[in-house]
Amino acid sequence: MRRFRDRDGGEWEVVVGRESWGAAVAIFIPASEGVEIRQAPLTASGYEAAERELDRMGGAGLQDLLDRSQPKTM
Repeated sequence: MRRFRDRDGGEWEVVVGRESWGAAVAIFIPASEGVEIRQAPLTASGYEAAERELDRMGGAGLQDLLDRSQPKTM
């Protein structure tokens, strides 16, 4: 899990998740009420590789992922 502050000052927790077909995604969980959970695909194959991908990202990389993210469907 990583904590991340977006360009507007919003706080997020970012974790690796898996889609039903096995693809790895970054899941953005907002610290604020009323903001939806979001997700973005990761390029890594496998959970451990996806965690390393997130760990290597700086703030700009996480912001880019958040910018490309979609609302997470339940």
